[in-house]
Amino acid sequence: MREYMVKDKVVVVTGAASGIGAAICEKFGQEGSRIALLDINEEEVKVRERKLIEHGVDAFGQKCDVTSEDECNAVIKEIINHYGCVDVLVNNAGITQRCPFVDARVSMYRKVMDVNFFGSLHCTVAAVGSLIEQKGMVIVTSSIAGLAPVLGRTGYCASKHALHGFFSTLRSELKNYGVHVMIVCPGFTKTNLQTRALDGDGSVTTHAQSRVGSQASPGDVAAAIYYGAIKKKRLIVLTPVGKISYMLNKFAPAWYERIMAKQLKAEFKR
Repeated sequence: MREYMVKDKVVVVTGAASGIGAAICEKFGQEGSRIALLDINEEEVKVRERKLIEHGVDAFGQKCDVTSEDECNAVIKEIINHYGCVDVLVNNAGITQRCPFVDARVSMYRKVMDVNFFGSLHCTVAAVGSLIEQKGMVIVTSSIAGLAPVLGRTGYCASKHALHGFFSTLRSELKNYGVHVMIVCPGFTKTNLQTRALDGDGSVTTHAQSRVGSQASPGDVAAAIYYGAIKKKRLIVLTPVGKISYMLNKFAPAWYERIMAKQLKAEFKR
């Protein structure tokens, strides 16, 4: 299979103001891509835009709340007006939650799904016409939580499993149009996402995060995404713990659940 060349390609990244999203922008920008940065935080996305431009990257930052279908349509249209097309869409914006199901409200689940699933759906719907014209690529930042259960993350896991179901099916539908879909599953990664995790009532949780193994850096994740993209990988599972979790849940799910629950149960002791 021929490698996908990203030089001069227009790469749209959601959740681009920090963490993995910012690192993706930096990596693809270093490799010669033109970068459209989208984030709900307008001030921060403009800061990232300026930093990329200072390093010689062609960058275009825009405020975008991915939970708004109208806003996603308008912003993608603005990017196409600015650059002429969308070659690569990176659906990276996301939020997480940490709470037992017995303490969770339905409103919290809706909030997580609105960002993680419907945010990706909105942007993909808006960009798909240009992606087909360019025979481009959709990259989705999922999680190990999209492949295996994680204690206390019922909402987060549900949203990530929804991404897998949707984008795996979309890959099959868009293949004949020449559009590739890659799903990326980072493990525990050192970003500020966890500091904004939702509690059961939708507020920011006070529960400290527990995790298994060491944390990856956003730069490591971005590099893996870049190399996966140019090789047109279908699925990337990152970190040793993530790969072990994926395989254990696939071939010994009951054993995986016992190990995972033992490792993470202290997080919700009150």
